[in-house]
Amino acid sequence: MRAGEAQSGDLSVVSLTPAGALVGVVDGLGHGEEAAAAARLAVSVLESHLFESVVSLVRLCHEELRATRGVVVSLASIDAVEGVMTWVGVGNVEGILLRADPQAQPAVESLLLRGGVVGAAELPPLSEAVLRIFPGDTLIFATDGIKSGFGEGLMARAAPQRLARRILRDHAKNTDDALVLAVRYLERPA
Repeated sequence: MRAGEAQSGDLSVVSLTPAGALVGVVDGLGHGEEAAAAARLAVSVLESHLFESVVSLVRLCHEELRATRGVVVSLASIDAVEGVMTWVGVGNVEGILLRADPQAQPAVESLLLRGGVVGAAELPPLSEAVLRIFPGDTLIFATDGIKSGFGEGLMARAAPQRLARRILRDHAKNTDDALVLAVRYLERPA
């Protein structure tokens, strides 16, 4: 959290489902208590509707957050049965997918973000992207408390916790809350 604050407005959600997982990062606008309250409400909505599409989840959050200062959010739904990840982002929570296969092209996939604020006047037009996901691929989300370009030079084989710590150490701005979530996809169920 930002120096001098008692609460962080940056929160994450990682919830397992029978088919895979919902992974996301929420950043309440600004910092402090009001940002944290908006982020907590968004996480509560996400955890209460795990089986909705990522676009539906953003819309549900938008409706529930109208009385707050709002959030920006990036979400990924991983379907381990089909071996796909569906993701969407509104605002500036950056997302990248590091490919485990050193021959993969591209080696890093980036989430296309839509400008806007979830809970504010109007949502931008939303469209989710669907990617194949393979064992060893690593999903990373980072809030705007992390400088852009954090994905450069990352080793896909490094442990997710090590990746997150390195990004925080090397790219945190120290003027805002900062959160990095790194999740490794291990394997599809038989």
